[in-house]
Amino acid sequence: MDTGTHVVMGVGLGGLAMLDPVVAHSPAAEQTVFAATLIGSLAPDFDTIFKLKDNAVYIKQHRGFSHSLPALLIWSLLIWGTLVLFNPVPSELHLWLWSLAAVCLHVFVDLFNAYGTQALRPFSRRWIAFGIINIFDPAIFFLHAAGIAFWALGLFPPGPTFLAVYTVLFFYYFWRYFAYKQVQERVISQVPDAEYVNLSPTIRWTQWHASAKTPDAFYVLQVSRNEAVTLDRFKPKPFSEIPKQVLEDENVRAFLNFSPIYIWDETEYPDLREIRLVDLRYRNRAGHYPFVAIALLDEQDHVVSSFTGWVHSERKLQKKLELQMDVN
Repeated sequence: MDTGTHVVMGVGLGGLAMLDPVVAHSPAAEQTVFAATLIGSLAPDFDTIFKLKDNAVYIKQHRGFSHSLPALLIWSLLIWGTLVLFNPVPSELHLWLWSLAAVCLHVFVDLFNAYGTQALRPFSRRWIAFGIINIFDPAIFFLHAAGIAFWALGLFPPGPTFLAVYTVLFFYYFWRYFAYKQVQERVISQVPDAEYVNLSPTIRWTQWHASAKTPDAFYVLQVSRNEAVTLDRFKPKPFSEIPKQVLEDENVRAFLNFSPIYIWDETEYPDLREIRLVDLRYRNRAGHYPFVAIALLDEQDHVVSSFTGWVHSERKLQKKLELQMDVN
């Protein structure tokens, strides 16, 4: 989910913690547990620091180990240990449990959007992305915002308020799941020989992006209400034709590790050859696919420059590639 949603969920979980008698009967515990749930709701995304290195490292690491099973314990213990040093509480166990709950809730909700996480590490490095909830879901955000407003204005106590919020959201997730299955059926009816279907919800409940792979083609569709419309159809080039040097490039490997459905193409220039891989899950209104991996090869098929990430301007992309060529 987006950072704003994680923040309001951290506040909401802090409000829910007021149902815990150990927390509710101690002002010091209230403040410390609230800090724990707020920090815990953001902690797994501290891996954003990898952006300072480069896109390839960030794409490989974001929502990777930081969202894994060991990380749940590590983050919660770090939060618990830090807060206990400065804010003594009646029950250290309860503080740790609420810290753990906040971290777990963060990872749990991230599983349901199209980006997903590697939540099963170290047992599996597979990306788990259910594709049911948009990265920003108005219902989730504004339900929390309403609960926070009622709490701040003194209209309702925080514990029962957020118990009601999370009860509603429990059923909301079930509703989104059934909506997902209906959309999946519409896509399969449109592309009956699909071997693989990927769905991405949009901010609108009734509109979804879809991509599908068949033995002969890739399809990109838009599903709204009761219809699935094919926007693009691509004839795939054999994966085996991608030069080995490209597949060994760090940026391309990061892209392949992350993208489950993509196409690739090549463009010849006087002294260079460009190999471009395009993720079909992301298509903007202009028909552009912004998430790509690109490798430039010289006449001996050596990679002289590469890039992976979001490309919203071809001019900026060429500048990035030129800079990397200068470095190399």
